[in-house]
Amino acid sequence: MGELWTSHLGTVPYREAVELQERLRERVVAGELPDLLLELEHPPVYTLGRRSGAQDLPLPEAAYRERGIDVVQTDRGGKLTYHGPGQLVGYPIMHVDDVIAFLRTMERAIIAALGEAGIEARSREAEGRDYTGVWVQDRKIASIGVHLSRGVSTHGFAVNVDNDLAPFGQVVACGLPDVQMTSIRAEGGTDSLDCFRKRMGHAFATAFGRRQRLVAAARLASIPSLV
Repeated sequence: MGELWTSHLGTVPYREAVELQERLRERVVAGELPDLLLELEHPPVYTLGRRSGAQDLPLPEAAYRERGIDVVQTDRGGKLTYHGPGQLVGYPIMHVDDVIAFLRTMERAIIAALGEAGIEARSREAEGRDYTGVWVQDRKIASIGVHLSRGVSTHGFAVNVDNDLAPFGQVVACGLPDVQMTSIRAEGGTDSLDCFRKRMGHAFATAFGRRQRLVAAARLASIPSLV
């Protein structure tokens, strides 16, 4: 059973996290690091995936920035989503042979972690790629979007724990105009972000058949903001 190095990074601005992932992917591709899972939070930001359209942002980007929410175009799959404090973001930087199997395994890992937190969740994979992610009945609790380069992934998943859900209602989240977002807290769960982060790291490693190894950020990269 191979190792999955898991690192808790705290709060990292989205653009810095993208740069960090790219640097770490280079090291994983080169064989200098094993497969990784980064767990963190972001300050408020809307991210637009490769399939996002102009209709997903009803207002000019400047209007959202005036409200304290950044807007960033990304190279991940999927459409627009929101990240903010109280939401657990996971970035697997892993060798991937089958991207669809990779997405489905991530969904199973999130479902397992939510189950341990007392939240019954499900996948809606049979309904098409717009429904990738994890749902509580018809309410979406987790989003998934990845990018693959040279066989190694970046980006990943975001699980709503106790974050403010209102920013999802100011845009067309996930390309679904009528989507209702939810969170562990909104569903009556009591897990804190720290507690759920531990559940998620373990469930993720288990789903991929790996042995989790917790690693300090300083072990991963010589980036001043993270050392």
